[in-house]
Amino acid sequence: MAWNKFIRPLLTALCLVAAMPACKVTFTMNGSAIDYNIYKTVGVGEFPIRAALVYPPLQQMFQNALLDYIDRNTRLRTVDQGADLQIDGEITGYSLSPQAVTEDAYASQTRLTITVRVKYTDSKQEGKDLDQTFSAYRDFPATEMLTDVQDQLCEEISKELVELIFNATLGNW
Repeated sequence: MAWNKFIRPLLTALCLVAAMPACKVTFTMNGSAIDYNIYKTVGVGEFPIRAALVYPPLQQMFQNALLDYIDRNTRLRTVDQGADLQIDGEITGYSLSPQAVTEDAYASQTRLTITVRVKYTDSKQEGKDLDQTFSAYRDFPATEMLTDVQDQLCEEISKELVELIFNATLGNW
């Protein structure tokens, strides 16, 4: 009886230790789960604006944010053609909508929403491709003109969209 108290935990511990070499745990500090033995390059296409409302600086702002994020968080080399991983897309939505209507039927907040469609292609492994739409928004006081806050809001929204896209594609969450 006394032996059972010690033998069971000992056998359980031995089984766990014996199984450890079969386990492989990979940690990265940047959130990406890329096997750099397989993937060396990434291509990022242009993201043209296909929205009804157009803010021309948004395209370059978004593309730069995406390229910078990939450069900071991976060891992939950016190429124009023949990439192991390809990210293409388009900005499909840029819209304003009233939020938080007051008692006198005026909006006290306005929401800027940006929507991006992304097509991610993995040339090395089948079944890893992605075709998805991502959306993010920021609210601002209706007393402010969009032209006064547009650059800041677009930068914040672009940053959020880039993180969402990275996590869904290169982050492999």
